[in-house]
This record gives sequence, structure tokens and C-alpha cells, in this order.
Amino acid sequence: MSARLPASSPPRGPRLLLLSLLLLGAASGPRRGSAFYLPGLAPVNFCEDDKKSDECKAEIELFVNRLDSVESVLPYEYTAFDFCQASEGKRPSENLGQVLFGERIEPSPYKEDKNIRWASRWDYILESMPHTHIQWFSIMNSLVIVLFLSGMVAMIMLRTLHKDIARYNQMDSTEDAQEEFGWKLVHGDIFRPPRKGMLLSVFLGSGTQILIMTFVTLFFACLGFLSPANRGALMTCAVVLWVLLGTPAGYVAARFYKSFGGEKWKTNVLLTSFLCPGIVFADFFIMNLILWGEGSSAAIPFGTLVAILALWFCISVPLTFIGAYFGFKKNAIEHPVRTNQIPRQIPEQSFYTKPLPGIIMGGILPFGCIFIQLFFILNSIWSHQMYYMFGFLFLVFIILVITCSEATILLCYFHLCAEDYHWQWRSFLTSGFTAVYFLIYAIHYFFSKLQITGTASTILYFGYTMIMVLIFFLFTGTIGFFACFWFVTKIYSVVKVD
Repeated sequence: MSARLPASSPPRGPRLLLLSLLLLGAASGPRRGSAFYLPGLAPVNFCEDDKKSDECKAEIELFVNRLDSVESVLPYEYTAFDFCQASEGKRPSENLGQVLFGERIEPSPYKEDKNIRWASRWDYILESMPHTHIQWFSIMNSLVIVLFLSGMVAMIMLRTLHKDIARYNQMDSTEDAQEEFGWKLVHGDIFRPPRKGMLLSVFLGSGTQILIMTFVTLFFACLGFLSPANRGALMTCAVVLWVLLGTPAGYVAARFYKSFGGEKWKTNVLLTSFLCPGIVFADFFIMNLILWGEGSSAAIPFGTLVAILALWFCISVPLTFIGAYFGFKKNAIEHPVRTNQIPRQIPEQSFYTKPLPGIIMGGILPFGCIFIQLFFILNSIWSHQMYYMFGFLFLVFIILVITCSEATILLCYFHLCAEDYHWQWRSFLTSGFTAVYFLIYAIHYFFSKLQITGTASTILYFGYTMIMVLIFFLFTGTIGFFACFWFVTKIYSVVKVD
């Protein structure tokens, strides 16, 4: 059983409004006795019964949210069983994130130890969490290793490319040109449209939407606007941002689809609006049917499902169409070299430059920088533990972006030197393969860390895991593609091509 203290919780109003008030207060100049609001939790004063007033409460109201078990992922309402029945009282409303996580806030029969200091209110929760004190060194160690490897990759790439570009630009005679080798030979095919360009552009649009959503959500979480005490705030923020970011998704998908030579713009924008979100919603709906059948509090009410669909169809889809309109209206991306009419024959490749080995190797380093944080995140989702290390998570997010970019660029350079110019899908799949390692780790976590029993709980675990894997695949794959797109555009724009 987990309980919530709304008296200690921050207001549910928009945090941006509070930030605006803070800025206005700061602009008005210093005053005696003035105060300002910092992101996070706002303290509430309590006093004895004989001293209570409108500004000083005498009783702390405790609320309960749900009952959990280590052997099941099915949460139930606190009143689903006939023990410790709650007294009748006002029931607070839940936000979208709380509803999605199955929290049903109800009055509690328990009374709260007012002699606990405000600064110590979380101690009993943090002390009950295992591995809290021993993970800080491991996290820092992983970050240092990843930064060191990233620096080494960057140095190798810069030195090698500098020599290649200098050598190619010094080849003036026809005899020298005939002896060219490596990545310059494929300049006439490097920007040839990829196969299944429609699907790739749709993935890039959805991945861009997820990438921006993740960055903004973690940024606000680091500032304290999405405190763990304000349950459901993180999920609510992510869902709202995803809905509002339909415009960049449609724009990116349309822009690259047009550059790939596509003309079916209606199909492109429809797939961007419905393909990936539709897969996620279908999985989510099937999981919700199981929760309904089990009578769990995590089952989303019909009204909330209608509200989610309304946000999708009435806000996200129109914004995606608007972004696609501006994307198709602009001219196609101008490439630094022209594409030959006849495709160049790709020579026989060695083992490490073939697509599958390179893709498998490409996801190892990015996964290495996230697996410790992944352990904490899975604990917070499935083991009912509090996650509060958003600063480290944001730092790991930045390192993940850098590592995906550099690892993908390095492998792209290798297969370009081997005269294989099919870089578009390979770059997306190379960094996107990190999601496969994510899935393998989630399977390992299920069998080694959890005590879940029952068919329904097992289906729910892997059903929700597949949603996370798909989102992570689109997220990391988009990073790899954008990194390689910048890379090939840069190197082919600085060499002399006859």
C-alpha cells in the first residue's frame, strides 16, 4: 500500500504560470518579507488544534492510491478488499498520468506523526529502496567511460577524414583520378533515394516527435517541475507534449519523403499520423482489455480512452497535417553532389562491413551508457520504487545522443570506404538496434529480478515492454540517421568532384 499526502503536494495548476509569477516578482524589485516559489514542492504549515487558522492546518489528510504486489503487475483500488475500509470523505480528482498508472485516490482511515521535519519527509521511502547508495559511483564510472570512448571516436574520425579530404583535393591529374578509392568513388550514388523511402520518412517523423518530447520532459523534470511527489505529472507532461509535437513530425516526414523523390504526400501524412501511434494504441488497448477482465484499477475508464482518442484525432493529427503541408511546400533538400542515373555496382564486402554485423555492433556502445539507468527505471515501473535521479537521467540522455551519433557515423564511414552507399536504412537501424538490447535486458530483468506469476501479469509486462521498445527504436534510430545525414552532407560538400 502506498499513501499520498496532498497537503504536501504541489498545486496541480500549470507550473509555467508559477514560473511567470516568479519572474514578475523578481522584476518588481526586492521587498521585505517577500517570498518566491521554486520548482518542486511547496511546504505547508501545521500547528496545534488551538492555534489552527486558514493559513495553519491542524490535521494532515492522508489519501491512499492503490494496492500492489510483487507477484503481480495488476494494481487494485485500496477499497477493493474488505479490510481497513476508508472513511467517507472528499475524493480528489486524478490527473491523466495517475489514471494511466492505475492510481485511484481515496480518503484514508489513517492519521499522520507531525513531528517529522519537512526536509525529512522522504526519508522512509528512500531508505527502503535497495541499491540507492551504491549506484552513484557506477553511474559516474559509466559516464566517464562513455565520454572517453566518444572522444576517441571523434579524434579518429577527424584525423582520418582530414587526411582523406586533403588527399582527394590534391588529385588533379586524370591518372590520379583513376586511382581514387574509398568513399569518394560513390559520390554519384550517396544521395540515391533509399528503398522503402515512405516507411523511412514516417519513422523519422515519429522519431523526431519522440526525441523532442523526451528532451523537453527530462529538461522540466531536472528543473523540478515534475517532482516525483506530484504523481502522474511526468506521464501527463509526456502525453501532452507528444500531442502538441505533431507539427515537427509531419514536417520532417514530408521533407525527407519529398527529398527521396516521393509524390504520394497524402499517404505519407496519413501514415505519419496513424502508423506508429496506432501500433502503440492497439497494444495499449489490448493490455487495457486484460486489465478490465482482471478488475484492476489500472484499467483505463472508457471516458479516459475517449479523451485520449480525442487528443490524438482532434489535436495531434491536424497538427501533423499542418507540419506536412509546410514540409511539402518547401523545395526538396539540396544535396552537394548530383546522383548518377545508373547505380554503381557495390563490390564484395568483408564480414565487418556487411549490413547485419555492423548493425549488431552499432547498438552495443549506446546500450552500455544506459543500462544502469535502465535498471532504476524498470525498478520504478515494476518494483514500485521511487525514481528521483532526473539529473543523471538527463545527462545520460545527452550522452546517449552523442554515443548513438558517433558510433553510427564511424560505421557509416567504414562501409562508405568499402564503396557501399546504402547508408540511409543502415544508419537508422544501426543506432535503432540499441532497442533490441533493451528488449534482451528487459527479458533478463523479468526472469532474474521480478517475482511475477500468472499469465495475465506476464502478458502485461511484455505488452508494455514492447511499447517501450518501439518508442526507443524510433528515438535512437532517428538520432543515427540525422547524424549520418549531417556527416555525408558535410564530407561530400568539401571535396572536389569532377
